[in-house]
Amino acid sequence: MIRINELKLPLECTEDDILSAAAKALRCPKHTIKSLEIMRKSLDSRKKDNLFFVYSVDVTVDGDEQLILNKSKCKKATLTEPFTYIMPENKRKSNLRPIVVGFGPGGMWAGLTLARAGLRPIVLERGRDVDQRTKDVNRFWETKKIDETSNVQFGEGGAGTFSDGKLTTGIKDKLCRKVFLDFVEFGAPEEILYSWRPHIGTDKLCQVVKNIRKEIKNLGGDVLFSCQLTNVIIANGVVHGITYKNEKGELIDLETDSVIMAIGHSAKDTVEMLYNKGLDIMQKPFSVGARIEHPRKMIDTAQYGSFAGHPALGAADYKLSCHPPHGRGAYTFCMCPGGTVVAAASEEGGVVVNGMSNFARDGENSNSALLVGVEPEDFGSEHPLAGFVLQREIEEKAFKCGGGDFTAPAQLVGDFLQNVKSTSLGSVNPTCATGVKMCDIREVLPKKVTDTMADAIVKMGNQLKGFDLPDAVLTAPETRSSSPVRILRDEFYQTLKVRGLYPCGEGAGYAGGIVSAAVDGIRCAHAVLNDEF
Repeated sequence: MIRINELKLPLECTEDDILSAAAKALRCPKHTIKSLEIMRKSLDSRKKDNLFFVYSVDVTVDGDEQLILNKSKCKKATLTEPFTYIMPENKRKSNLRPIVVGFGPGGMWAGLTLARAGLRPIVLERGRDVDQRTKDVNRFWETKKIDETSNVQFGEGGAGTFSDGKLTTGIKDKLCRKVFLDFVEFGAPEEILYSWRPHIGTDKLCQVVKNIRKEIKNLGGDVLFSCQLTNVIIANGVVHGITYKNEKGELIDLETDSVIMAIGHSAKDTVEMLYNKGLDIMQKPFSVGARIEHPRKMIDTAQYGSFAGHPALGAADYKLSCHPPHGRGAYTFCMCPGGTVVAAASEEGGVVVNGMSNFARDGENSNSALLVGVEPEDFGSEHPLAGFVLQREIEEKAFKCGGGDFTAPAQLVGDFLQNVKSTSLGSVNPTCATGVKMCDIREVLPKKVTDTMADAIVKMGNQLKGFDLPDAVLTAPETRSSSPVRILRDEFYQTLKVRGLYPCGEGAGYAGGIVSAAVDGIRCAHAVLNDEF
């Protein structure tokens, strides 16, 4: 197989145009190319008057590929091998069924991998299945009455289900490809396999996670909803079982010697339980900030110029970062083109926001998180769980500032930069379903954070025209972009003090997004298979 990189083609190009470009690069007739697969499609938008797509493709040819490659003298083409995944050998001697705690991306792929290996895992999820969960979330947004067991953070699919379903990742693990292929197998659009900005959207994610659950069950596994882990039974440094509470409040013990803890970044009570059992947990930096909303058409024009609205492009996204003079980094995160700001609280008395897009990304506004890094020295304590305390303090301030009913505090960018309280909206209508109350978000977020945000908005306005639009809306706080703790584990993915316990994904501090969490779930499942205990 030959991979050809940097094929530059116009926005209106067809599959035949791509095939012709590949044949031209290899200096061979089109009919000698037996197959072509797009591996990556990206957009070059550096010159607003000349936007074009850039493709990387894998082709098989009729003839000696090395000879054809040599004759072509194409510096952008190389021989390559297709991705293959081989399930590791199951070395387990135990007949006990492994348990996976949490059914977000880490737990889903841990459970899926174990099920495909024939281990019939039992998956516990404190929230409800995605259909009932969707009803619970919509009810919260309409009535402002929260269900602490079924919400944007907890339930089938994890926090990523109510997001943009963005699949961009900074990790280079080869298993990323497997995660993408699995997504497509279970109903995600095939274009995620090559898009420069792969996303699924909340509307399509719901069906994908249901299909993964069905596959686990078809392979002999169990997925138990409304079942919250309350205890890990440990003796002599080894896991012997777990205790969980079901929907009726009954406590049930399960015997096992392998528990993958894919608990998500909001399971503070579970992390506290593990800490009280003596597990090694350390503070980890995380980020705090707000959602910033602009008109989608303005962002489209800023990114695409006269090409804005072209059917081949869709809604524009952006990814910005800067380091203001005092040294703290600021960056945009989880950008949701044509999306909405989401009320994402998981407990009484605290306001949290996030972003969400459907697959079409056709909403009136576009939004992203504007975040500032918070270091452990800012936590106010050396206690390993101090980051959770800081999170809760910010969320409680937001709850109070918003009026005590899950209305989110908001401020216009222009007022924020002038350090004055907002009293009315401008041309941008905020989309947070529980509503917003205009105020001064400096009353919610730490001063170090808001100082950096103010500097960053100005700098980012120079990077992206209109980012500092005075009428843009800041809705606070975004505090759950990652976990403020890391549950320490060894090279075998097990906790340092307890054999058979596998911290996994975002909640354990080892991932930062849907794809990286899923990959970590696969790695933890492999570790279970490799444990000969």
